[in-house]
Amino acid sequence: MEEARTYRLCYSGDLQRHGLVLGETDLAICLPPGLWESEIQQGLRDHLIRLRGQLQAYLAEDPSFAATHQPYTPALHAPPVAKALAKAGNLAKTGPMAAVAGYFAAAAGAWLAQYTEEVIVENGGDIYLRSRQQRTVAIYAGPNNPFSGKLGLRLSPAQMPCGVCTSSGTIGRSFSYGVADAAVVAASDAALADAVATAAGNLVKDGDSVAAAVEYALQVPGVWGGVMICGDKMAAAGDIELVRL
Repeated sequence: MEEARTYRLCYSGDLQRHGLVLGETDLAICLPPGLWESEIQQGLRDHLIRLRGQLQAYLAEDPSFAATHQPYTPALHAPPVAKALAKAGNLAKTGPMAAVAGYFAAAAGAWLAQYTEEVIVENGGDIYLRSRQQRTVAIYAGPNNPFSGKLGLRLSPAQMPCGVCTSSGTIGRSFSYGVADAAVVAASDAALADAVATAAGNLVKDGDSVAAAVEYALQVPGVWGGVMICGDKMAAAGDIELVRL
């Protein structure tokens, strides 16, 4: 996993990068200099521990919630975190856990937003962004893909806060039914972007199916951009600006 996180060495800009790991939640947190003080670190850690504890308790009670790759309705007494995951998964037409990395990136970012308007949180390639200035997210599609590190998604302040999430059938540890090198989705909510990236990536069976996968992503309410890459084929659509890096 350390090798899989080497892309974090490529971060640049005005923000300082910090790390926070809680079980499967492995966050890179970018904040203005001087903000990452012990009180904020502990407050964020406690907040995420509470959310993770609520989700873990519910998964122990309802194992199907974690196992299914299909839309799922949680129990009425399920905690808000489970209901949020299910909502995103249902919109994307995939299982609720497809949204979990994006959810925790957004949960951390939204909590930190009480202290700053400049916060970026990345959780295994799933990103929450909130900023008053233009930001560019580089697209990574594996070490041998011709598009990797050469294209970025430029976001305006008007588009944030938002989520930009990536699924892949060829790199990383996430499960996929497809073979996309990178299925990138931009949406108003990071949990939704995560789930839709998974669902769209499932549809990529070869280079000829990237356009259909982007079209699928864009029909989900709340999604406003998508980029699908498979080998040397790429499709992009929506309210996005691709830039050469």
